[in-house]
Amino acid sequence: MTTTSYFLTGGSGYIGRNLIRFLTAQGHAVNALARSEKSAAMIETLGAKAVRGDVLDSHLAEVMAGCAVLIHAAADTDHDNRSKTQYQTNVDGTRNVLDSARRAGIKKALVLSTESVLLTGKPLHHINEDQPIPAKAIGEYSRSKAAAERQALAFAAEDFQVIVVRPRFVWGRDDTTALPHLVAAAESGQLAWIDGGHYQTSTTHIHNLCVGIECALANGKNGEVYFITDDEPVEFRQFATDLLATQDVAVPDKTVPLRLLKTLASGGDFLSRISGGVIRGPVTRQSLATSAFEVTLDINKAKTELGYQPAISRADGLAELKNNTW
Repeated sequence: MTTTSYFLTGGSGYIGRNLIRFLTAQGHAVNALARSEKSAAMIETLGAKAVRGDVLDSHLAEVMAGCAVLIHAAADTDHDNRSKTQYQTNVDGTRNVLDSARRAGIKKALVLSTESVLLTGKPLHHINEDQPIPAKAIGEYSRSKAAAERQALAFAAEDFQVIVVRPRFVWGRDDTTALPHLVAAAESGQLAWIDGGHYQTSTTHIHNLCVGIECALANGKNGEVYFITDDEPVEFRQFATDLLATQDVAVPDKTVPLRLLKTLASGGDFLSRISGGVIRGPVTRQSLATSAFEVTLDINKAKTELGYQPAISRADGLAELKNNTW
């Protein structure tokens, strides 16, 4: 089997950790960027070589030298308007990482994006990659990731291949993002279903995302964007209930009107903006757009162009979480 040398940003994050496991299990070498000693130690434990630095560092080209492929997974994913440096990290960081990779002689780069670049605060039903990025983003996270995507794709050239992958609702084993927040909300009594929660959502198991990234690197077209999901959508309430059940957490039956949350989010975002973030509401338009509406994605492009097929079913992923068998 042919092995490859990868340079990975975001190696200590949820997606990054699982990519390291996935790639090293196939014999590939992974050099992963780490901002702290703690992150570096975690990366080394997983089997990658830790490289101390930041996505904004000017010396990245030097530490990338000798690697064949870049996977840029680092991002500030704050949805609550609390981050002061999100735009700089996501946009300027992406530009610097891609520019450094090109100068280091890397010929192929995959950039991890998100369906959030398309969120408008309205339902998105079975959309494909032709769906235009809205002129006015719903929140700071969406705005920064859309700009980061544009920065990345601008680097695509004959001698530098750039591919973008967009998952939705990443979940599964080793989840330190969505599941812990869901459990905390349920256990604290703060979890309530928005208008009942009976809308559809796409999801992306972490292993399916790793497989999708592998397919995109093998077969993706330069300058193209691909959705990667578990394929079949699921009702948001049912899926959240199933996730909580894997942790033996009771599911609440409370419902809150979407109209009320929209009012609170708009008011809170306005107060946060004029107060420089000192005053914050209980919910943001960004977080509401992520979890209060149908967002379902058509992955036919990934199937036909990349040869992607989900490698683990939703049922098996839930069983894996329940039994802690990973």
